[in-house]
Amino acid sequence: MSKKVVLAFSGGLDTSFCVKYLTEELGYEVYTAIANTGGFSDEELASIEERAYRLGAKQHATLDITEEYYERSIKYMVFGNVLRNGTYPISVSSERIFQAMAIIQYAKEVGADCVAHGSTGAGNDQVRFDLTFQIMAPEIEIITPTRDMTLTREYEINYLKERGYVADFTKLEYSINKGLWGTSVGGKETLHSEQTLPEHAYPSQVTAESEESLKIGFVKGEISTVNGVEYASKVDAIRAVEAIASKYGIGRDMHIGDTIIGIKGRVGFEAAAPMLIIAAHKFLEKFTLSKWQQYWKDQVANWYGMFLHEAQYLDPVMRDIEAMLLHSQENVTGVVEVTLRPLSYTLVGVESSFDLMKTDFGEYGEVNKAWSADDVKGFTKIMANPLKIYYNNQKKNGK
Repeated sequence: MSKKVVLAFSGGLDTSFCVKYLTEELGYEVYTAIANTGGFSDEELASIEERAYRLGAKQHATLDITEEYYERSIKYMVFGNVLRNGTYPISVSSERIFQAMAIIQYAKEVGADCVAHGSTGAGNDQVRFDLTFQIMAPEIEIITPTRDMTLTREYEINYLKERGYVADFTKLEYSINKGLWGTSVGGKETLHSEQTLPEHAYPSQVTAESEESLKIGFVKGEISTVNGVEYASKVDAIRAVEAIASKYGIGRDMHIGDTIIGIKGRVGFEAAAPMLIIAAHKFLEKFTLSKWQQYWKDQVANWYGMFLHEAQYLDPVMRDIEAMLLHSQENVTGVVEVTLRPLSYTLVGVESSFDLMKTDFGEYGEVNKAWSADDVKGFTKIMANPLKIYYNNQKKNGK
Protein backbone atom coordinates (compact mmCIF):
# COMPACT_ATOMS: atom_id res chain seq x y z
CA MET A 1 0.00 0.00 0.00
CA SER A 2 1.36 3.43 -1.01
CA LYS A 3 2.33 5.95 1.66
CA LYS A 4 0.07 8.97 1.93
CA VAL A 5 1.60 12.47 1.72
CA VAL A 6 -0.11 15.84 2.09
CA LEU A 7 1.51 18.53 -0.06
CA ALA A 8 1.08 22.26 0.64
CA PHE A 9 0.08 23.17 -2.91
CA SER A 10 -0.04 26.64 -4.48
CA GLY A 11 -0.22 25.61 -8.14
CA GLY A 12 3.12 27.21 -8.93
CA LEU A 13 6.08 25.53 -10.59
CA ASP A 14 7.75 24.14 -7.47
CA THR A 15 4.66 22.51 -5.98
CA SER A 16 3.52 21.30 -9.43
CA PHE A 17 6.86 19.53 -9.78
CA CYS A 18 6.43 18.05 -6.30
CA VAL A 19 3.10 16.42 -7.21
CA LYS A 20 4.59 14.61 -10.21
CA TYR A 21 7.83 13.72 -8.48
CA LEU A 22 6.19 12.38 -5.32
CA THR A 23 3.68 10.38 -7.36
CA GLU A 24 5.83 8.96 -10.15
CA GLU A 25 9.31 8.78 -8.63
CA LEU A 26 8.57 7.98 -5.00
CA GLY A 27 5.23 6.24 -5.44
CA TYR A 28 3.32 8.31 -2.89
CA GLU A 29 -0.42 8.82 -2.79
CA VAL A 30 -0.50 12.62 -2.99
CA TYR A 31 -3.15 14.71 -1.25
CA THR A 32 -2.80 18.40 -2.16
CA ALA A 33 -4.09 21.19 0.07
CA ILE A 34 -4.10 24.97 -0.14
CA ALA A 35 -4.70 27.08 2.97
CA ASN A 36 -6.35 30.32 1.91
CA THR A 37 -5.73 33.26 4.23
CA GLY A 38 -7.67 35.68 2.05
CA GLY A 39 -5.34 36.18 -0.91
CA PHE A 40 -7.13 33.99 -3.48
CA SER A 41 -10.39 34.54 -5.38
CA ASP A 42 -12.88 31.71 -5.94
CA GLU A 43 -11.78 31.54 -9.58
CA GLU A 44 -8.12 31.22 -8.60
CA LEU A 45 -8.90 28.50 -6.07
CA ALA A 46 -10.91 26.56 -8.67
CA SER A 47 -8.00 26.82 -11.14
CA ILE A 48 -5.53 25.57 -8.51
CA GLU A 49 -7.76 22.59 -7.75
CA GLU A 50 -8.08 21.73 -11.44
CA ARG A 51 -4.30 21.89 -11.81
CA ALA A 52 -3.78 19.58 -8.83
CA TYR A 53 -5.98 16.87 -10.32
CA ARG A 54 -4.36 17.23 -13.76
CA LEU A 55 -0.99 16.62 -12.14
CA GLY A 56 -2.21 13.42 -10.53
CA ALA A 57 -3.32 14.33 -7.02
CA LYS A 58 -5.61 11.73 -5.46
CA GLN A 59 -7.48 14.37 -3.49
CA HIS A 60 -7.39 18.16 -3.18
CA ALA A 61 -8.60 20.31 -0.30
CA THR A 62 -9.16 24.06 -0.08
CA LEU A 63 -8.83 25.13 3.54
CA ASP A 64 -10.36 28.58 4.13
CA ILE A 65 -8.75 29.98 7.26
CA THR A 66 -9.24 33.70 6.54
CA GLU A 67 -11.44 34.41 9.57
CA GLU A 68 -9.17 32.35 11.82
CA TYR A 69 -6.16 34.26 10.50
CA TYR A 70 -7.85 37.52 11.48
CA GLU A 71 -8.96 36.33 14.91
CA ARG A 72 -5.66 34.73 15.89
CA SER A 73 -3.14 37.07 14.26
CA ILE A 74 -4.25 40.22 12.43
CA LYS A 75 -6.36 41.38 15.37
CA TYR A 76 -3.34 41.34 17.68
CA MET A 77 -1.08 42.95 15.10
CA VAL A 78 -3.54 45.86 14.98
CA PHE A 79 -3.77 46.00 18.79
CA GLY A 80 0.03 46.24 18.86
CA ASN A 81 0.39 48.49 15.79
CA VAL A 82 2.94 45.91 14.63
CA LEU A 83 5.28 47.03 11.85
CA ARG A 84 8.52 45.12 11.46
CA ASN A 85 11.45 47.54 11.53
CA GLY A 86 8.82 50.27 11.76
CA THR A 87 7.87 49.62 8.13
CA TYR A 88 6.42 46.24 7.19
CA PRO A 89 3.00 45.00 8.43
CA ILE A 90 4.29 41.38 8.54
CA SER A 91 2.08 40.28 5.67
CA VAL A 92 3.30 37.05 4.07
CA SER A 93 5.37 35.95 7.07
CA SER A 94 2.35 35.89 9.39
CA GLU A 95 0.24 34.07 6.79
CA ARG A 96 2.73 31.22 6.42
CA ILE A 97 2.44 30.16 10.06
CA PHE A 98 -1.32 29.76 9.78
CA GLN A 99 -1.07 28.04 6.43
CA ALA A 100 1.42 25.59 7.92
CA MET A 101 -0.83 24.93 10.93
CA ALA A 102 -3.84 24.28 8.67
CA ILE A 103 -1.85 21.95 6.39
CA ILE A 104 -0.45 19.83 9.21
CA GLN A 105 -3.87 19.62 10.88
CA TYR A 106 -5.34 18.37 7.59
CA ALA A 107 -2.48 15.86 7.27
CA LYS A 108 -3.38 14.46 10.71
CA GLU A 109 -7.07 14.30 9.81
CA VAL A 110 -6.47 12.21 6.65
CA GLY A 111 -3.92 9.99 8.37
CA ALA A 112 -0.94 11.06 6.28
CA ASP A 113 2.43 9.39 6.72
CA CYS A 114 4.28 12.45 5.41
CA VAL A 115 3.81 16.15 4.75
CA ALA A 116 5.58 18.09 2.00
CA HIS A 117 6.13 21.68 0.88
CA GLY A 118 7.84 23.33 -2.07
CA SER A 119 10.00 25.90 -0.27
CA THR A 120 13.56 26.36 -1.47
CA GLY A 121 16.59 26.55 0.83
CA ALA A 122 17.08 30.29 0.38
CA GLY A 123 14.20 31.85 2.33
CA ASN A 124 12.25 32.06 5.57
CA ASP A 125 9.28 29.92 4.57
CA GLN A 126 11.18 26.64 4.81
CA VAL A 127 11.77 27.31 8.52
CA ARG A 128 8.18 28.37 9.13
CA PHE A 129 6.77 25.22 7.54
CA ASP A 130 9.32 22.81 9.02
CA LEU A 131 9.16 24.21 12.53
CA THR A 132 5.35 24.25 12.64
CA PHE A 133 5.13 20.72 11.24
CA GLN A 134 7.67 19.40 13.74
CA ILE A 135 5.96 21.01 16.73
CA MET A 136 2.40 20.01 15.82
CA ALA A 137 3.10 16.54 14.43
CA PRO A 138 6.61 15.25 15.23
CA GLU A 139 5.52 11.75 14.14
CA ILE A 140 4.90 12.86 10.53
CA GLU A 141 7.87 12.87 8.15
CA ILE A 142 8.66 16.09 6.27
CA ILE A 143 9.58 15.87 2.57
CA THR A 144 11.03 18.81 0.62
CA PRO A 145 12.06 17.76 -2.92
CA THR A 146 12.72 21.26 -4.26
CA ARG A 147 15.02 22.17 -1.38
CA ASP A 148 16.80 18.82 -1.10
CA MET A 149 17.47 18.43 -4.82
CA THR A 150 18.53 22.07 -5.46
CA LEU A 151 16.60 22.21 -8.72
CA THR A 152 16.54 24.87 -11.43
CA ARG A 153 13.37 26.22 -13.02
CA GLU A 154 14.43 24.77 -16.37
CA TYR A 155 14.84 21.29 -14.89
CA GLU A 156 11.40 21.38 -13.27
CA ILE A 157 9.69 22.65 -16.43
CA ASN A 158 11.36 20.00 -18.62
CA TYR A 159 10.56 17.28 -16.08
CA LEU A 160 6.86 18.16 -16.23
CA LYS A 161 6.85 18.44 -20.04
CA GLU A 162 8.45 15.02 -20.41
CA ARG A 163 5.61 13.58 -18.35
CA GLY A 164 2.90 15.19 -20.41
CA TYR A 165 2.13 18.20 -18.24
CA VAL A 166 2.38 21.58 -19.96
CA ALA A 167 1.40 24.88 -18.37
CA ASP A 168 2.41 28.52 -18.60
CA PHE A 169 5.27 28.75 -16.12
CA THR A 170 6.68 31.89 -17.68
CA LYS A 171 8.66 33.63 -14.99
CA LEU A 172 7.03 36.98 -14.43
CA GLU A 173 9.20 40.05 -14.12
CA TYR A 174 7.92 40.48 -10.58
CA SER A 175 6.98 37.92 -7.95
CA ILE A 176 3.64 38.84 -6.37
CA ASN A 177 2.30 37.32 -3.13
CA LYS A 178 -1.15 38.74 -2.53
CA GLY A 179 -2.78 38.45 0.88
CA LEU A 180 -5.46 39.97 3.09
CA TRP A 181 -2.84 41.81 5.16
CA GLY A 182 -0.75 43.15 2.27
CA THR A 183 0.92 42.11 -0.97
CA SER A 184 4.67 41.53 -1.31
CA VAL A 185 6.47 42.42 -4.54
CA GLY A 186 9.88 41.00 -5.44
CA GLY A 187 11.96 41.76 -8.51
CA LYS A 188 15.46 42.43 -9.75
CA GLU A 189 15.44 45.83 -8.01
CA THR A 190 14.86 44.30 -4.58
CA LEU A 191 18.15 42.42 -4.92
CA HIS A 192 20.13 45.67 -5.06
CA SER A 193 20.47 48.03 -2.12
CA GLU A 194 20.61 51.15 -4.28
CA GLN A 195 17.44 50.49 -6.31
CA THR A 196 13.70 50.63 -5.71
CA LEU A 197 10.64 49.25 -7.48
CA PRO A 198 9.25 51.15 -10.47
CA GLU A 199 5.63 52.28 -10.59
CA HIS A 200 4.48 49.48 -12.91
CA ALA A 201 5.70 46.79 -10.48
CA TYR A 202 2.84 47.45 -8.04
CA PRO A 203 -0.36 45.47 -8.68
CA SER A 204 -2.59 48.38 -7.64
CA GLN A 205 -2.05 51.40 -9.84
CA VAL A 206 -2.87 54.97 -8.82
CA THR A 207 -6.19 55.92 -10.44
CA ALA A 208 -7.61 58.44 -7.94
CA GLU A 209 -6.82 62.10 -8.53
CA SER A 210 -8.73 64.09 -5.92
CA GLU A 211 -8.85 64.05 -2.12
CA GLU A 212 -11.26 61.76 -0.31
CA SER A 213 -12.28 61.49 3.33
CA LEU A 214 -12.23 58.06 4.95
CA LYS A 215 -13.67 57.36 8.40
CA ILE A 216 -12.57 54.19 10.20
CA GLY A 217 -14.46 53.18 13.34
CA PHE A 218 -13.04 51.00 16.11
CA VAL A 219 -14.69 49.20 19.02
CA LYS A 220 -12.24 48.03 21.70
CA GLY A 221 -9.40 48.21 19.20
CA GLU A 222 -11.08 46.24 16.41
CA ILE A 223 -12.21 47.82 13.15
CA SER A 224 -16.00 48.00 13.14
CA THR A 225 -17.14 50.59 10.58
CA VAL A 226 -15.89 52.08 7.32
CA ASN A 227 -17.45 55.41 6.34
CA GLY A 228 -20.32 54.73 8.71
CA VAL A 229 -21.10 51.25 7.34
CA GLU A 230 -20.96 48.58 10.05
CA TYR A 231 -19.32 45.24 9.23
CA ALA A 232 -20.10 42.03 11.09
CA SER A 233 -17.01 40.49 9.51
CA LYS A 234 -13.74 42.25 10.28
CA VAL A 235 -12.29 40.65 7.15
CA ASP A 236 -14.91 42.41 5.03
CA ALA A 237 -14.13 45.70 6.79
CA ILE A 238 -10.44 45.32 5.93
CA ARG A 239 -11.34 44.62 2.31
CA ALA A 240 -13.58 47.68 2.24
CA VAL A 241 -10.67 49.91 3.34
CA GLU A 242 -8.43 48.24 0.76
CA ALA A 243 -10.93 48.87 -2.04
CA ILE A 244 -11.10 52.57 -1.19
CA ALA A 245 -7.43 53.25 -0.44
CA SER A 246 -5.61 51.04 -2.97
CA LYS A 247 -6.55 53.33 -5.87
CA TYR A 248 -4.52 56.06 -4.14
CA GLY A 249 -1.35 53.93 -4.08
CA ILE A 250 -1.18 54.25 -0.29
CA GLY A 251 0.86 51.75 1.75
CA ARG A 252 3.74 51.24 -0.67
CA ASP A 253 7.21 50.80 0.76
CA MET A 254 10.37 48.71 0.75
CA HIS A 255 11.16 46.46 3.72
CA ILE A 256 14.75 45.62 4.61
CA GLY A 257 15.26 43.16 7.45
CA ASP A 258 17.09 40.20 8.89
CA THR A 259 15.87 36.80 7.78
CA ILE A 260 15.54 33.77 10.05
CA ILE A 261 18.44 32.11 8.24
CA GLY A 262 20.82 34.97 9.03
CA ILE A 263 21.08 37.00 5.84
CA LYS A 264 19.47 40.36 5.14
CA GLY A 265 16.53 40.42 2.78
CA ARG A 266 14.64 43.10 0.89
CA VAL A 267 11.10 43.08 -0.45
CA GLY A 268 8.68 45.67 -1.77
CA PHE A 269 5.06 45.70 -0.70
CA GLU A 270 1.75 47.47 -1.00
CA ALA A 271 -0.61 47.35 1.96
CA ALA A 272 -3.17 50.13 1.79
CA ALA A 273 -5.62 48.69 4.32
CA PRO A 274 -3.05 47.44 6.86
CA MET A 275 -1.08 50.68 6.89
CA LEU A 276 -4.17 52.88 7.19
CA ILE A 277 -5.84 50.71 9.82
CA ILE A 278 -2.68 50.58 11.94
CA ALA A 279 -2.07 54.32 11.53
CA ALA A 280 -5.67 55.17 12.45
CA HIS A 281 -5.66 52.75 15.38
CA LYS A 282 -2.39 54.11 16.78
CA PHE A 283 -3.73 57.66 16.35
CA LEU A 284 -6.87 56.77 18.34
CA GLU A 285 -4.74 55.18 21.07
CA LYS A 286 -2.84 58.44 21.53
CA PHE A 287 -6.10 60.02 22.66
CA THR A 288 -7.49 57.12 24.69
CA LEU A 289 -4.58 55.36 26.43
CA SER A 290 -2.37 56.51 29.28
CA LYS A 291 1.28 57.38 28.70
CA TRP A 292 2.55 54.17 30.27
CA GLN A 293 -0.02 51.98 28.51
CA GLN A 294 1.32 53.24 25.21
CA TYR A 295 4.95 52.86 26.26
CA TRP A 296 4.75 49.28 27.54
CA LYS A 297 2.40 48.15 24.81
CA ASP A 298 4.95 49.33 22.22
CA GLN A 299 7.66 47.24 23.91
CA VAL A 300 5.73 43.96 23.98
CA ALA A 301 4.18 44.54 20.53
CA ASN A 302 7.64 44.84 19.04
CA TRP A 303 8.52 41.45 20.54
CA TYR A 304 5.22 40.01 19.31
CA GLY A 305 6.06 41.01 15.74
CA MET A 306 9.56 39.59 16.08
CA PHE A 307 8.32 36.22 17.36
CA LEU A 308 5.66 36.08 14.66
CA HIS A 309 8.22 36.73 11.92
CA GLU A 310 10.67 34.23 13.41
CA ALA A 311 8.10 31.37 13.34
CA GLN A 312 7.62 31.41 17.12
CA TYR A 313 3.84 31.89 17.07
CA LEU A 314 3.28 28.67 19.03
CA ASP A 315 5.49 29.75 21.94
CA PRO A 316 3.25 30.21 25.02
CA VAL A 317 4.69 33.67 25.63
CA MET A 318 2.69 34.80 22.58
CA ARG A 319 -0.55 34.02 24.44
CA ASP A 320 0.74 36.08 27.38
CA ILE A 321 1.47 39.06 25.11
CA GLU A 322 -1.93 38.69 23.43
CA ALA A 323 -3.62 38.84 26.84
CA MET A 324 -1.92 42.15 27.60
CA LEU A 325 -2.68 43.58 24.16
CA LEU A 326 -6.34 42.57 24.45
CA HIS A 327 -6.72 44.15 27.89
CA SER A 328 -5.10 47.37 26.67
CA GLN A 329 -7.91 47.90 24.13
CA GLU A 330 -10.75 48.32 26.63
CA ASN A 331 -11.09 52.06 25.90
CA VAL A 332 -9.86 52.16 22.29
CA THR A 333 -13.26 52.97 20.82
CA GLY A 334 -14.00 55.79 18.41
CA VAL A 335 -13.92 57.03 14.83
CA VAL A 336 -10.80 58.29 13.06
CA GLU A 337 -11.02 60.56 10.04
CA VAL A 338 -8.33 60.25 7.37
CA THR A 339 -7.84 62.36 4.25
CA LEU A 340 -6.61 60.33 1.28
CA ARG A 341 -4.52 61.74 -1.56
CA PRO A 342 -2.52 60.05 -4.32
CA LEU A 343 0.45 58.35 -2.57
CA SER A 344 -0.24 60.04 0.79
CA TYR A 345 -2.73 60.53 3.60
CA THR A 346 -3.35 62.77 6.62
CA LEU A 347 -4.77 61.72 9.99
CA VAL A 348 -7.31 64.47 10.65
CA GLY A 349 -8.80 63.76 14.07
CA VAL A 350 -10.85 61.44 16.27
CA GLU A 351 -14.25 61.27 17.89
CA SER A 352 -14.34 59.17 21.07
CA SER A 353 -16.11 59.24 24.42
CA PHE A 354 -12.81 57.98 25.88
CA ASP A 355 -10.84 60.97 24.53
CA LEU A 356 -8.50 61.99 27.37
CA MET A 357 -8.01 65.45 25.86
CA LYS A 358 -11.63 66.22 26.73
CA THR A 359 -11.05 66.82 30.41
CA ASP A 360 -12.19 69.18 33.15
CA PHE A 361 -8.60 69.48 34.38
CA GLY A 362 -7.38 71.91 31.74
CA GLU A 363 -6.37 72.50 28.15
CA TYR A 364 -2.72 72.15 27.14
CA GLY A 365 -1.09 75.53 26.60
CA GLU A 366 -4.33 77.37 27.35
CA VAL A 367 -5.74 77.11 30.85
CA ASN A 368 -5.28 75.00 34.01
CA LYS A 369 -8.29 74.29 36.21
CA ALA A 370 -7.08 71.67 38.67
CA TRP A 371 -3.84 73.23 39.99
CA SER A 372 -2.35 76.59 40.88
CA ALA A 373 0.90 78.27 39.95
CA ASP A 374 2.29 77.45 43.41
CA ASP A 375 1.40 73.77 42.90
CA VAL A 376 3.55 73.71 39.77
CA LYS A 377 6.43 75.49 41.48
CA GLY A 378 6.45 72.90 44.28
CA PHE A 379 6.12 70.01 41.83
CA THR A 380 9.08 71.11 39.71
CA LYS A 381 11.20 71.78 42.81
CA ILE A 382 10.70 68.21 44.06
CA MET A 383 11.14 66.81 40.56
CA ALA A 384 14.50 68.57 40.26
CA ASN A 385 15.94 67.05 43.45
CA PRO A 386 17.59 63.89 42.00
CA LEU A 387 19.53 65.83 39.36
CA LYS A 388 20.37 68.70 41.71
CA ILE A 389 21.89 66.13 44.10
CA TYR A 390 23.80 64.45 41.26
CA TYR A 391 25.34 67.65 39.87
CA ASN A 392 26.15 68.97 43.35
CA ASN A 393 28.06 65.75 44.02
CA GLN A 394 29.89 66.10 40.68
CA LYS A 395 30.91 69.65 41.60
CA LYS A 396 32.29 68.51 44.99
CA ASN A 397 34.43 65.96 43.21
CA GLY A 398 35.82 68.53 40.78
CA LYS A 399 33.96 67.27 37.74
